[in-house]
Amino acid sequence: MNNNTITIYKNKALINFEGQDFLGQIGVDSRIFHALNHQKISVGIISQQAIENGISVLVDEKDADNAVASLEKEFEKEKKFGIVSTIFSIKELSALSFDTDNFNKILTALQKNKIFPLLLNQVAQGGKVNLIVANNQLEKSISIIETEINGKAKTVHLALIGHGNVGGALMNQILESSQEILHRKNIQLKVVAIANSKKLLVDQFGLGKDWLQRMKTTATESKVENLLNFTKNHQFENLIVVDNTASKDFVAHYPIFAEHGFDVVSSNKIFNTLPIETYRNFRKLLSISSKKYLYETNVGAGLPLIDTIKLLHLSGENITRIKGVFSGSLSYIFNQFSVRKDTFSTIVQEAMEKGFTEPDPREDLSGNDVARKLLILARELDLRNEMQDVVIQNLIPSHLQTISKPEFIARLKELNPVFEEYKSNLPENYVLRYVGDLHGNLQQEKGLLDVQLMCVPAHSALGQLKGSDSIFEIYTESYGENPIVIMGAGAGAEVTARGVFGDILRLSDTK
Repeated sequence: MNNNTITIYKNKALINFEGQDFLGQIGVDSRIFHALNHQKISVGIISQQAIENGISVLVDEKDADNAVASLEKEFEKEKKFGIVSTIFSIKELSALSFDTDNFNKILTALQKNKIFPLLLNQVAQGGKVNLIVANNQLEKSISIIETEINGKAKTVHLALIGHGNVGGALMNQILESSQEILHRKNIQLKVVAIANSKKLLVDQFGLGKDWLQRMKTTATESKVENLLNFTKNHQFENLIVVDNTASKDFVAHYPIFAEHGFDVVSSNKIFNTLPIETYRNFRKLLSISSKKYLYETNVGAGLPLIDTIKLLHLSGENITRIKGVFSGSLSYIFNQFSVRKDTFSTIVQEAMEKGFTEPDPREDLSGNDVARKLLILARELDLRNEMQDVVIQNLIPSHLQTISKPEFIARLKELNPVFEEYKSNLPENYVLRYVGDLHGNLQQEKGLLDVQLMCVPAHSALGQLKGSDSIFEIYTESYGENPIVIMGAGAGAEVTARGVFGDILRLSDTK
């Protein structure tokens, strides 16, 4: 069969012939050929480089058992004396033959997709390459090779976990931009799975604008193994799983996805605040698996904050402090509350309706969300801080901290007297801001992390924030008292989804 410039031979088997030192013996190759030819078994490829101290021979799968038996007989004496240790077959294989002048790029793309050819045979002149893969990786291999040698559009397969505010906005952005991305970047983004906590919707050809309606009728249970089996059965290449949830449970599956060939993009902050050993072990696994994990939206929504800090840190810049308003939702709440006469509960409800807060606004008001963001930045500087190191001022009175979410929302008005008192105590021309501060000697093992409600001058950088903007002041040894300031939209489903989309596109470019 000929598929463009790739010649494919199916129903093949490898006969592996292993021993201690027989490769140095004269006539071994000719004896193998003689024994197989005597049984009228055609030999496709022979390689002495596939296994240490071994020879691999490609034959038709129907001849595999006969080939092993004939070689066992031919080398009976050598097996008796241990010169030949074992002769065995591997079935259900396919051979691909093609011309390329950049095989290393193809091999890298195959390996990124967990495809490790069982045999490689490269002719030095002419760029002819023969490789053997398992039948269950054939279609994926063909697609990857065609992309590299024929300029076919690269297909990136996406599995979106969570389709609430951020996930829904992201899906719409992908659908609206897919044709432009295909035309501009020669990348085809295909959402093949969407899941929530209960249901999984899959489509090997890619989900379209009717995805939400189809989500209501799917009967597939939302289990990680169901998703993994689906992607494996359809031999999808260039896989990315995108976590748009706030789930504490789903993050535990990140290593499983990396091991199964997925890159990971996440707006979920929880994984990056797990115990430091879990955090670092996952990075080691990513390195071993040649996978990537991008999470720019973990801090600052769509702002290029984490990348900036990574770049400064990797370049050797000594970052001495990071301070700012980390939460777009709390930025909006206190920006409004400081200048309006409305009650605190009214403004919190308003922020919820605009999609600025977490599903349970206590995640914001408790300071946990800001604390996670501060810890994430500390770990980007290779500090070993844990969540319990963050000193947090919880804005929720103790009697409202443990009740159910619906009851808390129903009792929001009980917050009003507390915050009216904060407001009445403000000096003239001062405003309230909820501030995260990473400081101390950041060249040591741990830094100091504080999250608290502060009054700041209205004319200061923090005091002049508007809307739901966040602001981050990065102090470095080189810049002295003049910080690098990154400021912009820090909340909202569309903003966060756009940041997640950016991570997806960056990964797609490197696949």
